[in-house]
Amino acid sequence: MKSTSILGYILLAAYLVQLIFPFQWEPLYSLQQDEMYKRWSGLGLLVFIAIQWILTLYRIRKKGETSSSMLDLHKWMGALSPVVFYIHTMSFGAQYLLILSITFFFNFFLGLLNVAVIKSMNQTLYKWWYMTHIFCSLIITLFSFYHIWIVFYYE
Repeated sequence: MKSTSILGYILLAAYLVQLIFPFQWEPLYSLQQDEMYKRWSGLGLLVFIAIQWILTLYRIRKKGETSSSMLDLHKWMGALSPVVFYIHTMSFGAQYLLILSITFFFNFFLGLLNVAVIKSMNQTLYKWWYMTHIFCSLIITLFSFYHIWIVFYYE
């Protein structure tokens, strides 16, 4: 198992534990109640999500080729995504935010799966994995923009 996967599983478990057994790190929780903090941390999360799209855009431009350094960056950033999410919010939210959060962590989990094993097992399974990962990324991006619109519209 690669170090990005190990780190990712540890951070996923840590986030889920704090979600199931409500734990609030008070200094961060206090910050998360501040409107300016919410906006800046949300911008940080959106930039993080946008950077994750770079690998896909690179693959489209290079007709499916993948740079190993690009892929490594994508994997390391993906492994750290629970931390970025946690910095923005400690909860999953309600309604569309719940869907956004679940999709975010489901997509994160998909990214942790060993793609090389999936690819070697079955090419069709790999294609379904890849399409699901991209589809979830698209949903996350669209819901993120919707969330931003709602936040500023109801200001």
